[in-house]
Amino acid sequence: MAVLTAPHAVVMPRMSAILRHAAPRVLESMIMPVASFYLGLIVAGIPGGIAAMVLWVYGGAGWRLVKRSDVPGSVLLAALMVTVRLVLAVVFHDPKWFFLIPTLGIFCASATFLCTTRARRPMLQRVAADLVPMPDEVQRHPLMRRFFARQSLLWGGAQLLNGTFTLWMLFHEAMGVFLVVRTAGVALLLGGVALGSVLDFRRTLGALQLRP
Repeated sequence: MAVLTAPHAVVMPRMSAILRHAAPRVLESMIMPVASFYLGLIVAGIPGGIAAMVLWVYGGAGWRLVKRSDVPGSVLLAALMVTVRLVLAVVFHDPKWFFLIPTLGIFCASATFLCTTRARRPMLQRVAADLVPMPDEVQRHPLMRRFFARQSLLWGGAQLLNGTFTLWMLFHEAMGVFLVVRTAGVALLLGGVALGSVLDFRRTLGALQLRP
């Protein structure tokens, strides 16, 4: 169904198509590095977990280079971050450094989301556009702009809470407790926020008279 205020009919992809587009990117750059870490952790402890994550990230980039295909920016960024984390952990002989860098990155992401809430194109909108293809006229619609402003505040606040909780756990609990409790807590927090975002997205599409 078309957006009534648009000069011509605009049709959004179905939700299934959106998920198919986003799922491989989320799986490779967000879920599998963490999954590979925990698999290595079970097999060979913290060093094994770190090695498994590094191999997954470098393997994804290397496979694309062998095939001479483009390496996504998310994969390059992940490779850079995991390299810095590995070097710091080795230099300081402390696995906490492997987790400290992404924790600081969480605070940076939170600040970016919050500071760009009222920007013409919030950072969260840029991230969402990589995962969910949307026509320009839909992204520019006032209802959708308010949606991204709300979500910027929501995710900025959630990541601030995530970073604070992670940092406290990292320096006040043993590494084993940190890995279990932090993972479970953050999964619940971000899972709840993600569910709220999906529901808000569907409500906004409904207000735009679009049906995914």
